[in-house]
Parts: sequence; C-alpha cells; structure tokens
Amino acid sequence: MNTASSALIGALSVVSAVASAAPVTLDRAVVRFDAPETGGISHPQFVFERELAFEARIEALADPDRAERNSAYLDRHIRSALERHIAEELLSHLPMDPQPEQREIARRVLAARAVLEQRVGGAADLATAARAEGLDKAEVERIVLREARASLYLDRMVAPMLEPSEAELREVHRATSNPFRSQRFDDVAEPLRGWFVGQRLEAALGAFYQNARARVHIVVISRL
Repeated sequence: MNTASSALIGALSVVSAVASAAPVTLDRAVVRFDAPETGGISHPQFVFERELAFEARIEALADPDRAERNSAYLDRHIRSALERHIAEELLSHLPMDPQPEQREIARRVLAARAVLEQRVGGAADLATAARAEGLDKAEVERIVLREARASLYLDRMVAPMLEPSEAELREVHRATSNPFRSQRFDDVAEPLRGWFVGQRLEAALGAFYQNARARVHIVVISRL
C-alpha cells in the first residue's frame, strides 16, 4: 500500500469516527416569541438556554429579597429574566427619530455595562455568571448592546431617564431608600447615579412589557 492510499484510509477512518460519535448539544432554543415590533409571526425570535440562564443568574444576584446573595436562580428569576429579555428585544427593534449615532451608542454601551455590573455586585460577579453558562465576552457584549439600545429608545421616545440632574440625585439621596443614603452625597454621586438610572430603567422595562404582553405570542419550547 502506497503512502497516498494509507493517508486516504486514515482520513476516512477519522471521518467515520466523527460521524458515529454521539451528538453534543452546544445550546438550544427554549422560548420562541413574535410580536409586531419584530416583524410578526413570519419573523419569530428565539431565546436560547445559555443566554436565558445567564440572565436569570443576573436577576438572582440583583434580587434584594434573597436571604443569601448568589447566582443560583429560582423560577421567579427565570420569569423576570424572560420578561426583561423580551421587552429589551422589542425595544431594540423600534426606530428612533433621529437615529442615534454610533458614538452615542458606544457611550450608552459603556454606561449600560456599568449599570449591569452594579446590579450584580461588580465586574467579577458578572464574569462568574457568564462563565457558569459558558458565555464568552462577545456574547455578553451583545446582551449589553441590546440593553443599551432599549434604554436609548426609552430615554428618547418615552421619557428622559438616562441623565438625571444633580438636584434629582440629591433628592433621591436624601428622601428615598437607597444603598447610599448613609454616606455623603459627594462621595457616592456616581454610583448613586448608576443605581438610580438602573431603577428607572427596570421600572420602564416592566411597564413596557406589561403594555406589550397582549400582542406578544410566546411559546415555551423547553424549560431550563
């Protein structure tokens, strides 16, 4: 048998072994939904298992009612994550007038990531949640971009919420229950701003989802 024949037989053996190997599931769609904002029934949107599990971990880390603060998620965190995901996806498809420039989107992406990190307790906790579900940096950045575009739409087309004034922040610091109330305003102005913007966005996303729910068709394909 010559060298070429031996190489061909070896290659065929490798192909045969690969073809007979058990399939490995890398990810799977767990929810399908459609809505007029995303093009209707002819343009279904899919939520994948790893992404939804990561988003549920974020909800668990941000949950103020948890006795123990960790990323182990419960059913209520999955529901909250799915509702937020759908709301952000719908908002990210809606046109803005005028459309934001790329540099504005880039600034908002940085701000959205800062708010997200603050929600979960820091960049390290966010990275740990991503690793737990096998999400790489690009996948996390795609989620942050969706959040950024959704927040820009809410700020421009619903009500200003991304740039609170110093007077607003001082009033929030003084008169509301917040994590920074016991500290001097000048020492916590920036983290307070991020927290306040995050609270505004969470409320606005929740209200948008409730208003949109009647026109969103959701099918649960598989449970987490």
